[in-house]
This record gives sequence, structure tokens and C-alpha cells, in this order.
Amino acid sequence: MSIVWYFDFISPYAWLQWPKLKLLAASRPVTLRPILFAGVLDRIGQKGPAEIPGKREFIYRHVLWRARQQGQPLRFPPAHPFNPLAALRLCIACGSTVEATDAIFDWIWAQGNLGDSIEALAPVAARLGIADPAAAISDPAVKAQLRANFDASVADGVFGVPTLSLDGRLFWGGDAHDFALAYLDDPSLWDEPEMRRLGELPVTASRIG
Repeated sequence: MSIVWYFDFISPYAWLQWPKLKLLAASRPVTLRPILFAGVLDRIGQKGPAEIPGKREFIYRHVLWRARQQGQPLRFPPAHPFNPLAALRLCIACGSTVEATDAIFDWIWAQGNLGDSIEALAPVAARLGIADPAAAISDPAVKAQLRANFDASVADGVFGVPTLSLDGRLFWGGDAHDFALAYLDDPSLWDEPEMRRLGELPVTASRIG
């Protein structure tokens, strides 16, 4: 089964799911596919959670609580949301490996460092063996790969990050991880009568007045 994880370093929810993804990647081939979350939001015409007053404050506190519940370090970077392009391109320049993804996530979300420029990311780039990080993230091949990753997310119908795609079945958010594992173990789960009926429900007006 094809397993693809779509993510953006801007998402604290991706950081929360990351430990589970590392475990999954240790036992099965997983394609790590960094994408620009802002592009997804533009495509579907929605604001990001951190762009909505009230919701922003709630999710920050909820994310911190969840991290503490699962014993995972979390320290928000000095500014959020931030421009994640440099981090995404650095990851791709390093081959989108587990090691590179882990190092960048740790730099931003465990240590609470800026991830909005190659200057901010220079220490982690050096740790990953990138001698000239500015040149690496400016490489046309790296930029093309990031665009290709986004095109793949569009083809898969991705509407948020993080998302696990299992042969095109989408499992959105870290809280869907156990659901994804259940599907991996038994794909017939999707074909149960009630599961099938839910996928066929008609779309009706959702607002009153």
C-alpha cells in the first residue's frame, strides 16, 4: 500500500503526529512529502486556524496541552504563523528523509527557534551537512520538487495538514492516526455498509436564515 504523509513545518499538529510517523516509517515505506499549507488554503478558499481570532488562542493552548499529555516537548517559535518556505525547501534539499524532517521539526517545535529564513535555519542546515544552505534552497530542482509535491497533494485531494494518504484514502490530522493504522491493517474497513453510506450522503444547505 502506498503511504504518503503530507505536512508543513508551520503546523504544530504535524509536530504532534511526527513521533507516530517515525514509528510507522520504521516498519513500512513512507513517502514524506512537504507542502506549502498556505497553498492548500488558497486552493480551497479557507483561512488558516491561526488567522482566526479566538480559534488561534485556543488551538495554541490545546496543542501545548496535548504535547504535555503525550510527553512530547513543545515550545512555540517566536512568531507564528511564519513563512515556512525555507524550511520546506531545506527538507527537500536533504532528500525529505526522516533524519532531515526530524531535525527541522525539532529545531522549530521542540527548541522553539525561528524557521522562517535560511539564516534562522543555518544551525540545523549545518547539522544536516548542507555546506551552502542558501544555494541549496535556491536550487531550481528543489523549487520544482516543492511544486510537484503540491501538485500531488491537489491530485490526492488534500485539504489540510498533516494528512496521511493510504492508496489515496485521506486521514487528516494527528488524531486520525489510529484510524489510519486500522485501515492499514484492514482496508475492508472502508467498505463496511455504514462507512460506504457516509461517503454517499447528499450535500445540503448548512446555514439557517
